[in-house]
Amino acid sequence: MRSASGQWRHYAWQALRPANGSGELPSPLQLWESETTPAVWRFLRGSVARVGRPGRTVIVATVAFLLGVGVAGPRGAAGPDTLDRRERVKELERSLATQQAGLALARIELERLRAVADFSTRYRIPAGLAASIHDIALAEGLDPWLAFQLVRVESGFSPTAVSPKGAVGLTQIMPSTAEALAPGISHDALFEPETNLRLGFRYLRYLIERYGGDLRLALLAYNRGPGTVDAIRSAGGDPSNGYAEAVMGNRQPGGTLTARASVGASP
Repeated sequence: MRSASGQWRHYAWQALRPANGSGELPSPLQLWESETTPAVWRFLRGSVARVGRPGRTVIVATVAFLLGVGVAGPRGAAGPDTLDRRERVKELERSLATQQAGLALARIELERLRAVADFSTRYRIPAGLAASIHDIALAEGLDPWLAFQLVRVESGFSPTAVSPKGAVGLTQIMPSTAEALAPGISHDALFEPETNLRLGFRYLRYLIERYGGDLRLALLAYNRGPGTVDAIRSAGGDPSNGYAEAVMGNRQPGGTLTARASVGASP
C-alpha cells in the first residue's frame, strides 16, 4: 500500500498524463502547452519525436540552416551603413596616398634646395643663378657638377661675358652654334642667363653623345670645335690643350659619360 506522499505523486502523474485518444479530456499539462506554445514549435517537436535519430539530425540541421539564412541574410547584405564605411575607408586610403606623394615631392625639393645652397656657397654666386644652372642642367641631361664647372671655366659666372672670338654669355656659346640649335634666335637673347644656359648645356650634351660618351673629347670639341678635334685625331694627333682638365679637375678627364648623371650630385 502506497504512503500518503506516494499516493499524491501517483494521482498527480495521472492528472498530468496526456490523453490516449479515447475521448478523455486533455490533461492540465496539455492545456497549458496549447495556450503557451506556438503551433509551429509543437509541430516541429512532434515531428522530431516521431522519427528516428538520423531523421531528427536532418530535421535539426535543416531548421538550423533556415534560421541561419533568416538571420544572416539581411545582415550580410551591403546596407547603407556598410557602403558608407567602405567609402570612408577608400577616401582615407586616397588621402593617405596623396599625403605620401606630397611627402616624396617635399623630400625631392629639399634635396634640390640643399644642392643649390651647396653650389651657391662653393662657387660664391647668387642662389638664383645657382638654381638656374642646377635645374637647367638636369633638364638637359647633364650632371649639375659638370654644368657648374663648365660655366666657371667659360665665363666665371658672368652673364655678359664676351670672348675675343665672339662667344657669348655664361656658357660662351658661339652665335652660329646657337642659331643651329635654335633657329631665329637673336643675339641679344644669348645674354639672357636661362636661354644661354639651356643652349650651352644642350650643345655639350650633343657632343657627349657624338663622341660616344667620351667626356674628354666632348669638352675639347666644345672648346676647340668638333671640326678641329676630328681633323687632329684623323691626322693621328692629340687634340688635348688642357681645357678638359680645367673643367674636370680631379674627376678623371679621360673617362666616359655613358648615362645621365644622378640628381643632387655633390659639388
